[in-house]
Amino acid sequence: MREEGCIFCKLANGDIPTNKIYEDEDFTIILDASPASRGHALILPKDHAANLFELPESAAAKVLVLAKKAAAHMKEVLKCDGLHLVQNNGEAAGQTVFHFHMHLIPRYKEGPEMLLWPHQSFTDEEMKEIADTLTFS
Repeated sequence: MREEGCIFCKLANGDIPTNKIYEDEDFTIILDASPASRGHALILPKDHAANLFELPESAAAKVLVLAKKAAAHMKEVLKCDGLHLVQNNGEAAGQTVFHFHMHLIPRYKEGPEMLLWPHQSFTDEEMKEIADTLTFS
């Protein structure tokens, strides 16, 4: 289902012109309009899901396979040295458009540093407590 007023629904479904690099029945991949690097692209599902938590499992399974295919193609064609896959969920995580999307960001050795964060330290006891809290099956 599409959501009325969602810009990414419109982009994914061809209602707004894009620099499309791939399309199938479920997804569209477009170049990011405000790229972090040469070739920066977005994987957009055609059906609306605000984030990973709302994305149907069938679409979630397909998106990583598609990301792998697109990343391999980008590495070959763009001759990039690496590639970031970035997917933000929620405002606190940096999500600004609330339609699930995955960034494919080619990285080049001579390019700027990006996606860095400070590392935190926890005691062994704190790590054990966190692990115990997060353990699931």
